[in-house]
Amino acid sequence: MEPLDPSSRSYLRTLLVLGRASNLPTVWSNCLAGWYLGGGGYMSGFILLCLGATCLYTGGMFLNDAFDVEFDRQHRSERPIPSGAISLGEVWGFGVGWLVLGAVLLAFFGWPTAILTGLLVVSILVYDAVHKAIAFSPFLMALCRFFLFLTAASASDEGVTGLAVWSSLALALYIVGLSYVAKSESARGPLRYWPCLLLAAPLLLAYLVNQGEYKPRSLMLSALLLFWILRNLRFTYWPGKRNIPRTVSGLLAGIVLVDLLALAGGDIFMLLIFTVLFAATLVFQRFVPAT
Repeated sequence: MEPLDPSSRSYLRTLLVLGRASNLPTVWSNCLAGWYLGGGGYMSGFILLCLGATCLYTGGMFLNDAFDVEFDRQHRSERPIPSGAISLGEVWGFGVGWLVLGAVLLAFFGWPTAILTGLLVVSILVYDAVHKAIAFSPFLMALCRFFLFLTAASASDEGVTGLAVWSSLALALYIVGLSYVAKSESARGPLRYWPCLLLAAPLLLAYLVNQGEYKPRSLMLSALLLFWILRNLRFTYWPGKRNIPRTVSGLLAGIVLVDLLALAGGDIFMLLIFTVLFAATLVFQRFVPAT
């Protein structure tokens, strides 16, 4: 196989940047956690779930840039469309195509999954269309992860369980906090501290639901997640810091730790998979920007 020529490599990187591909391990992490809490199932089904979720996420990210093109031309001229790396028409085509393909793949799991997929697609489109115009767009972003988690649970053997619902809600609150921290990069005035409290929602849920033999493991994983949250918040909130992109990238990688905590660690094999996903997110962020 011949290596790609420079123009092909440049175009491939453009596609990866548009799709925020470095965040894909967090999407697979959401799928794994939701799938596990819903009772799991055959590996072939899980692979199909991840493929469908990957398509939806990628399509949503492409359409995000398509909707934001005028803003990017004025404020972020380095983005792929205003820089001329790819045309607006191509981005629309890729975005819609990925969304349709993802929805079709997930529809094979039956009506409950198809309905939740529909809600996920609507959430993605609404977020992409209005997130620059409304103050509460972080809640729309959170809805996307909320419905992704529930979609994964619905595709498993037992379907959407009570713990899956509560875990998806805790994840959504974490995303709200993360998104408000991200929005502060373009906001004027002093930093707001209250979004940091929402990042602790998974810690509270883990404390409430894990008892008996799961409690020590849950406490250790909670301590790990808390350390990671504080470690990344210091890049923005500690005196003399103010590196919001670094904080946001780290908190995005922390989604994998949130999912791991939702399972109270699972077994050794599960712990290994989440460790690989977490490491993969951090490595990929070195090559493709997370935001």
